[in-house]
Amino acid sequence: MEDVLDVYKRLYDPRFPQVCLDETNRQLIAETRKTIPAKPGQPKRRDYEYHRNGVVNLFMMFEPLRARRHVKVRDRRTREDFAECIRELVDVHYPEAEKIVLVLDNLNTHSTGSLYEAFEPAEARRLAEKLEIHYTPKHGSWLNMAEIEIGVLSRQCLSGYIPTKKRMVNEVVAWEQSRNHAGATVDWQFTTADARVKLKKLYPVL
Repeated sequence: MEDVLDVYKRLYDPRFPQVCLDETNRQLIAETRKTIPAKPGQPKRRDYEYHRNGVVNLFMMFEPLRARRHVKVRDRRTREDFAECIRELVDVHYPEAEKIVLVLDNLNTHSTGSLYEAFEPAEARRLAEKLEIHYTPKHGSWLNMAEIEIGVLSRQCLSGYIPTKKRMVNEVVAWEQSRNHAGATVDWQFTTADARVKLKKLYPVL
């Protein structure tokens, strides 16, 4: 826990961008009957029946110090999907970085081992050497600021029915661009000193 909190204290350095990465899945749902829009004195009415169109996985890549985020929509959440997100971080979003300081939770796919399952060893090694990984502790995924951004995305963008992957991508891109343009970010206040007081019971007793 203190390791992640110390990362959040670092000042912005473009050579070592701090990126929080997390993921969530969403079901694609289509209406079976058209929603009746709201009108004066009558709320919007939606039929309780719906049609399932499968599931997509959303990878949230969030750099709080620059108030930038990118959401990648994938069909699955395999090791290969995670590895492709890492390659995009390294080669597309931060090609000039010396190291990407990456905050992750302990999901079984979130490891450099996934790179070696997805790519040839030389390519996996190239990508792994660009990462400085910091894991949140077990039951401590709330320390990952990308989880907060996923919550905002869910409330602002994903609360309604989205029937297809194409529609999901369009909705997410529009949300991402709007939030990036607004410069919205997370004002992280919780520090190591706070943890030693408020979470004292988690520390060993000497």
